[in-house]
Amino acid sequence: MKTQKRHIFWFILIRAIAVTSILVAVVIIQSSTSAFIPVVPFYYLVFLAYFLSLVYLGFYSWRKEYPVQAYVQTVIDLLLITALVYISGGLSGSLYLLYVFSVVAASIVLDNRAAFITAGLSAILFGLLVDGLYFGIIPYFSPEQYRERSLGLVIFSMFLAWSLMFLMAFLANYLANGLRKTREELHLAQKELEIKERLATAGRFSAQLAHEVRNPLAAISGAVQVLRGELSLDEEQRSLMDIVVKESERVSQSIEQFLDLASPGPQVFSWINLPEILEETLALLRASGELDGRHLLAGNYPSAKVDYYGNPNQFKQVFWNLAKNAAKAMPEGGTLSVDFFQDKKKNVRVRFADTGRGLTEEEKERLFEPFFSRFENGHGLGLAVVRSIVDDYDGRIEVSSEPRKGTEINLVFPLKEARRRTAVLEVAP
Repeated sequence: MKTQKRHIFWFILIRAIAVTSILVAVVIIQSSTSAFIPVVPFYYLVFLAYFLSLVYLGFYSWRKEYPVQAYVQTVIDLLLITALVYISGGLSGSLYLLYVFSVVAASIVLDNRAAFITAGLSAILFGLLVDGLYFGIIPYFSPEQYRERSLGLVIFSMFLAWSLMFLMAFLANYLANGLRKTREELHLAQKELEIKERLATAGRFSAQLAHEVRNPLAAISGAVQVLRGELSLDEEQRSLMDIVVKESERVSQSIEQFLDLASPGPQVFSWINLPEILEETLALLRASGELDGRHLLAGNYPSAKVDYYGNPNQFKQVFWNLAKNAAKAMPEGGTLSVDFFQDKKKNVRVRFADTGRGLTEEEKERLFEPFFSRFENGHGLGLAVVRSIVDDYDGRIEVSSEPRKGTEINLVFPLKEARRRTAVLEVAP
């Protein structure tokens, strides 16, 4: 997990709150008994903890090595806790439970491995301290803290404390993983909602745009073509009229894509052979010049036999937009591979892989958003149409890409949905 700036801030803040809570608790307990903990050295440790919090806050503001700072804070906190355990009498006190807080913090701020490393360091420091006190290598902070204990009881107490530390590391990792997974799912759900809202906006806008623009545009294009055939034009004038016609067709195509987002209309479903639909689409792309001699085609599509229950026009749109997008990603040429599979769960999987310029992380996140395009003169509608159609089939889209390493897009369509649609049509009057 990437250690973020806000994690460090909360680490420092919660640490300061914990130190303050311990200070208040010790003062309250000490007011009723004088045998709990030596107060003066305890205050020194507390003030040192506050001072270190200010130092950490300075590093947080001026430096960017957040993982390093988190590890340093954790190690120093373990040393402070060990010192606090020592002045409280080792096993004679109960402050060794504070090791648990460092373990939990490491799990939340860093990662699973850091939690177990922190638990291991806590066990080592606590074990060395207890052994040193028991065998007389380290003197007790106060003579009255000494308690006669058998070696078996000391070992049992240490193993109990160690078990608690590692158990808390396991539980903290389990809970932290759940929180991270939930956070990721919420982020994905939010992105899905944003995309659907954009699709809905595009749909509403396209319905208005089509009525306002399509008919006048067709009239303009038709009039220009008539004039081009009837007038005596020089080469430059004919070229200008060709540009008008061509650009009119391009705008008309964009309007049609808007309409696909707004209201796809009634669809007729039947059993179709997906590789055949793809080959028809690729032939159209070659004829239009979108695919030329620089683009090589590969994959198992010429020999694959994959039937699916759907609308052929929808799949033509999907294949057209994906193949056209791949060709644009390879302006200098490259290889487009298209493969068809049927996995063990009886899903139909269609794989488009190109050797183009690839995608950045931002482009991957926004790839299927309406109006977002990574190409010059792009409208950002083609892949939005793909997303809309795949959603209609309760399918999913998986994208794998790195800059300068090409892009792989996998479409997964469930066959169970096809069976359900077949059943509905068969029983319909």
